[in-house]
Amino acid sequence: MIRVFREEDTQQLLEIYNYYVQNSVATFDDKPLSYNVFFDKLKTINLEYPFFVFEESNTLLGFAYASKFRPKPAYQNTVESTVYIKHTAHGKNIGTQLYQALLQALKQNKYHTVLGVLTLPNEASVKLHEKFGFKKVAHLKQVGFKFDQWQDVGMYQLILST
Repeated sequence: MIRVFREEDTQQLLEIYNYYVQNSVATFDDKPLSYNVFFDKLKTINLEYPFFVFEESNTLLGFAYASKFRPKPAYQNTVESTVYIKHTAHGKNIGTQLYQALLQALKQNKYHTVLGVLTLPNEASVKLHEKFGFKKVAHLKQVGFKFDQWQDVGMYQLILST
């Protein structure tokens, strides 16, 4: 079931996130985050932006939220989207369900543009974004350095309102 984030979700979400920190280039964090750092980050995001989790049998299997794209005032109607699925729960349409909830909430809150910032290659994430109508608008070469390799980043954009 999809529901809104609660502060008591933090530990389970941290475990999902830190798996990707240690085992993938999906995030450019290179060391596992502490509970306090992660909690502060999620609490700040949750105060201003939609934030959803996917729960099944009291276990969190994924999360999605929007966050500030850039700090300048002119960007206030543009957000960056984030989605993570527990590494053992792929292939269950959890990302799709979370993105549906997130994008609906963003439309209701009158946001104009959503940006997905993806480390490339990442076929699953590209497919998820394209499924919802995101278009690739940029490919930034060698902008992140993780696991002793340069990483590319793709920017995917969805215009919510015209």
